[in-house]
Amino acid sequence: MLERTDLTDLLGPPMRGKVRDVYTVGDQLVLVATDRISAFDKVLGLVPGKGQLLTAMAAWWFGELADVVPSHLVAVPDPAVTVGRRCTPLPVEVVMRGYLTGSTSTSVWTKYATGERVVYGVRLPDGLERDDPLPTPVLTPTTKAAAGQHDEPITAAEVVEGGLVDAARWAEVVDVAHELFRRGTEIAAAAGLTLVDTKYEMGIDDDGRLTLIDEVHTPDSSRWWRAGTHEHLDKEVVRLHYVADGYRGDGPPPPLPVDVAALAADRYRECYERLTGRPFELVPGPDHERIAANVAAWLDGR
Repeated sequence: MLERTDLTDLLGPPMRGKVRDVYTVGDQLVLVATDRISAFDKVLGLVPGKGQLLTAMAAWWFGELADVVPSHLVAVPDPAVTVGRRCTPLPVEVVMRGYLTGSTSTSVWTKYATGERVVYGVRLPDGLERDDPLPTPVLTPTTKAAAGQHDEPITAAEVVEGGLVDAARWAEVVDVAHELFRRGTEIAAAAGLTLVDTKYEMGIDDDGRLTLIDEVHTPDSSRWWRAGTHEHLDKEVVRLHYVADGYRGDGPPPPLPVDVAALAADRYRECYERLTGRPFELVPGPDHERIAANVAAWLDGR
């Protein structure tokens, strides 16, 4: 399992995130996906094969959505590594929701179930049940939190009036997010899946173009159900385990059980294979040596 890959001798010191390590090479970023899985703003453990699967899945989605918005993707020199153009990230992220769901204290369902009808700036009607579809997909912006901090919901007015994103660019972000979600929903339905909700991160490239960055429509950044069910094929499998066990983020998390990690790995694989129509081929280790060799070869060929 890929837990940590140190390319410092080759690329210099990385910025270590919860689930990936990021190295800077000129005007590009080398993003090494790991098998680490996080929720509650904490790393909870390892899901076997997750790093490679999310790399392949995000790269596939970038290709499927290229006519909607360009992405930062430059190359995939290794099954667990993507290279992206450096962009200036917008200081807000966009969450798109199609269903009234969630398991944590900050979820739309939890807030709705305790009586809130204006949730994250979106007015919802009475009479909805858990996991019901929302009348129309809703968009809510959040702050792009610093490392170790939680993203906080804000209103569209605060985005523009607070000077985070100017009005014209924000209108573009909203249009693109709705189209990405519409396209994702359409592709999911054809694959026998439901795209429940997702988060988009966007930036501005050196030419001033809006650009899709980070990852998109993966089981880490989105909720996925098997069509006609509420069976999760995403990170919620892990989150639901912890919530059922009484853990909601306070203090150190208990170890992630092996069987829960294996279940999450199986669900991630199913999501990938349904969407892409191809089997997921895990490239065996040793990961560190393989990644270093492949990244070095990519550097030589630039």
